[in-house]
Amino acid sequence: MPQIGSFTLLLALALAAYSLVAGALALYRKDDRLTETARRAGIACWAAVTVASVALVMAAFGNDFSVAYIMHHSNRDLPLAYKFAALWSGQEGSLLLWAWLLSTYGLVMRLRYKVDPQLTAYASAIVAAVQVFFLLLVNFAAHPFGLVKGMIPPDGNGLNPLLQYPEMVIHPPMLYLGYVGVTAPFAFALGALMMKYPGEKWIHITRRWTMVAWLFLTVGIFLGAHWAYEVLGWGGYWGWDPVENASLLPWLTMTAFLHSVIMQEKRGMMKMWNMWLIFTTFLLAIFGTFLTRSGVVSSVHAFAQSGIGIWFVWFIAIAFATCVYVFVRNRDTLRSEHRLDSLVSRESSFLFNNLVLLVSCFAVLWGTLFPVLSEWVTGSKVTVGPPFFNRVNVPIGLFLVFLTGVGPLLAWRQTSIDSLRRNFLVPTVLAVVAAIALIVGGMRPWQDSAYFYSLMAIALSVFVTGTIAGEFWRGGRVIARQQNVSIFSGMVQITRRNTRRYGGYLVHMGVVLVVIGFAGLPFNIDKEQELGFGDKMQIGHYTLVCQSYTQDDKPNYSSEWAVLDVYKNGKKLDTMFPERRFYKASEQTSTIVANRSRLNEDLYLVYTGRNPDTGKPIIKAHVNPLVAWIWIGIHLLLIGTIIALLPSTKPAKYAISAKDREAVAAVKGGAVGVGSD
Repeated sequence: MPQIGSFTLLLALALAAYSLVAGALALYRKDDRLTETARRAGIACWAAVTVASVALVMAAFGNDFSVAYIMHHSNRDLPLAYKFAALWSGQEGSLLLWAWLLSTYGLVMRLRYKVDPQLTAYASAIVAAVQVFFLLLVNFAAHPFGLVKGMIPPDGNGLNPLLQYPEMVIHPPMLYLGYVGVTAPFAFALGALMMKYPGEKWIHITRRWTMVAWLFLTVGIFLGAHWAYEVLGWGGYWGWDPVENASLLPWLTMTAFLHSVIMQEKRGMMKMWNMWLIFTTFLLAIFGTFLTRSGVVSSVHAFAQSGIGIWFVWFIAIAFATCVYVFVRNRDTLRSEHRLDSLVSRESSFLFNNLVLLVSCFAVLWGTLFPVLSEWVTGSKVTVGPPFFNRVNVPIGLFLVFLTGVGPLLAWRQTSIDSLRRNFLVPTVLAVVAAIALIVGGMRPWQDSAYFYSLMAIALSVFVTGTIAGEFWRGGRVIARQQNVSIFSGMVQITRRNTRRYGGYLVHMGVVLVVIGFAGLPFNIDKEQELGFGDKMQIGHYTLVCQSYTQDDKPNYSSEWAVLDVYKNGKKLDTMFPERRFYKASEQTSTIVANRSRLNEDLYLVYTGRNPDTGKPIIKAHVNPLVAWIWIGIHLLLIGTIIALLPSTKPAKYAISAKDREAVAAVKGGAVGVGSD
């Protein structure tokens, strides 16, 4: 297997290089036959990288510890699912996964070349250039098939215990699919600028590729958050770790692009802005990979420090210089066709949305790099912790929630006073009532800024829910009247007629639910206590009673856990089993959290170990309000994104009354026609 893998990686590099050189030469000569050979070489490159990836996985399944990578990241007793996950658990394997996913994106692009043969030819050559870089890495800087020097060990070191969790089998691939997927819209955008592509067709192509990458990156980020919550045992899901931040940066710029690109499609505006949003997203994705692998920042998620970082520095520099050069040469093709007519318009809401997202992106980037910059300038590293990120990003996030409710209901060019009153009066009243109810219920926002932000988050979430519900209600009512069906059926049909718009509303509703989950953070409670047989712990309105604690031994790990009965107001609710494991191959420990999750709050228990003096287990308990809404919101967000990717159906022809015409106008917030974005 090592020989096959090494050979196919070299073959893949040669094929990618040929695809790049032949593709560029074909574009220069306008030679269709050479273009076709470059396309086929790109397809063959995917086959070669696939064989290499399969070879590494088979080496893990076959316990081939002559391969250094397998020896370091697997062992005989490791379950098969985690042996497969070993492919991305280390530096070399994760770069091979990146190269394979990039080749797969390139394969899809090259198979769909008839969508626009010339633009695809440009994009294919650019993808080939990125492929060459990553294949150079896995061939010469981080070779996954390097052999063990000296005697081959009888067993491997095992997989990192933190990665031995079901979500970690899918979290890294989802994250990489998002990171790598950015390359496709970047290639189309750069190719369109190089060829001075006429019209906006490239935007339609790029938007779909970006939505797919955004979907995968979103899944990856929140799977990582859920993994951190369920495995790491600290009671949280996001700690502003540098590697966490690295995944957030391209997500923010992609989100900005997906909003501002609508202005280019509808009004021919923000063309330069959109081009640089795509360029920046790609560069940030590569930059995040650099942070993970260079050792520049300290992170529990980062790979071991190595000299591979300089490769990424050079690649980022070359990519940025290429973007600047092509932009300067062809910027005249990116002139806006219209200007902003009014601050109270959909255009202005998209502009504010973009500015706020980019301010957040800069703040996160600055806070992530500040320790490195401070060490370079002063010689001492100044750490920036969660308080800085929260202080900056919480107000930004609240303003974005407000724009989420306001933006889609504003009309293009200018919104009338009547339209504002019709669309926002009821949601505003609901938000004010919700805020008053929370204060009457005991929330005191004037006592602490965290309580104030929590109150604002819930009130704004009610406001956005009201605006979105109003849109579905008005649209569904029109269809219900036309076809004599129920309001619910009308809502389903209006969604199918304009999947992009109403799928977007569901995405916004998912964001609202996530924000509600965040709003519970200031009210978290935690407590740590020893619990022997029959001992009790009181936390919030829960009473924990230790019934027993025991141990077990399995081939891959040994474990110990406590058996805790949970009572509330004297009534038994549940029995929970927080656990701690010791993995034999790696000689590392890991926690298995016991979590009783409900819509109102989570009871979250961690077995931290035993007191060496008393032998009693130490239990750390958390009561975390509203956390479940984060995971519910993410599911709704994903459903909305998938709906937005589906093609819209054509509406049937019906006579429409004057009253329905007025309702249609209300649905569009002043825009003309059902189904327009």
